[in-house]
Amino acid sequence: MQNFEFYNPTKIVFGQGEIAKLQELVSASRVLLLYGEGSIKKNGVYDQVISALGNKTLFEISGVKPNPTYEKAMEAVQLIRKEKIEFILAVGGGSVIDSAKFIALAAPYSGEAWNILTQRDLALKEALPFGSVLTLPATGSEMNCYFVISKGDDKLSSGSPLVYPKFSILDPSVSFSLNDRQVGNGVVDAFVHVMEQYLTTDNKAPLQDRFAEAVLKTLIEEGPKSYLTKDYDARASHMWCATMALSSVFGVGVSQDWSTHMIGHELTAFYGMDHARSLAVVFPSMMWVMRKEKFSKIKQYGERIWNIPVNNDEDVKKVIHVTEEFFQKLGVPTKLKDYGIGAEAVTKIVDRFTSRGFEPMGESAAVTLEKVKEVLLGAQG
Repeated sequence: MQNFEFYNPTKIVFGQGEIAKLQELVSASRVLLLYGEGSIKKNGVYDQVISALGNKTLFEISGVKPNPTYEKAMEAVQLIRKEKIEFILAVGGGSVIDSAKFIALAAPYSGEAWNILTQRDLALKEALPFGSVLTLPATGSEMNCYFVISKGDDKLSSGSPLVYPKFSILDPSVSFSLNDRQVGNGVVDAFVHVMEQYLTTDNKAPLQDRFAEAVLKTLIEEGPKSYLTKDYDARASHMWCATMALSSVFGVGVSQDWSTHMIGHELTAFYGMDHARSLAVVFPSMMWVMRKEKFSKIKQYGERIWNIPVNNDEDVKKVIHVTEEFFQKLGVPTKLKDYGIGAEAVTKIVDRFTSRGFEPMGESAAVTLEKVKEVLLGAQG
């Protein structure tokens, strides 16, 4: 196991009816309510939030898109500065929460805000406090300090310990208004988040492995129920799995990959693919291309999660096949051809990586540009 430091100060308030606790959770008097394109007004969440906040002075920014944009975030930054807003309340899924994190850092920052994403060594000193009300279980952004923002066809990620949410309210019943696509995407997103931390190398960290496997097996058991029904317990398990998947609990002390995400981000940036669907396309192909480097963990994954003995390439194919079948049962296609994307994606993404000064990715820096090409070609179908 590698050396690590673990810090996660986010307070989780979990369960039905817990939105009512906002009054006691938000002490600031001037609050920015940040949300998406209006679904919270249709499903009653907006009314619950407004009622719970009582007599606080509220300002609103709506229209945060599934891939949150720099331009929309900067609207909020300008409003915060003008109105001396003290707290941000993000009500939505991972995109709204990601946007809140960037806004929280950008509002007090005096330089060019895009630097927060492009300059990794930027010395950020403060952030506006914020909390969240989660409406879509998927990204885990409600309990970590990472975020992704888009500007044009650039989609970049960053993070800072300054932007852990002060609290996140998780009410599984809120997810009942989601459509099938959103629910299926959410299960896949959580699953691949776990795999990016688990399917790497043998880190001699059995507890982290077992934590990860518990989330994977729960998603396999409860994810289809969450997708097919509005069963509260299934949605609760789905929501908590998605939160834990990226809370860093089982990512500490182990090597992590994230090359699937880096390639997936480019598919989203160029083609507008849902984030989870880009992962469902890239991840199985990544497993095959990197099967030698990841063999010991693929063997462990296949045997512990799917009860498939793994001794050779044919067995690896079986493990990849059942993983793809699981994604497909959730309504998520796993090949680029299913999205009308052809081989031109290979050149576009490789050229993008090259222009940014590509460095090999993955837990062992073994995902080279040649491997990226192989992954994308293998994902064609």
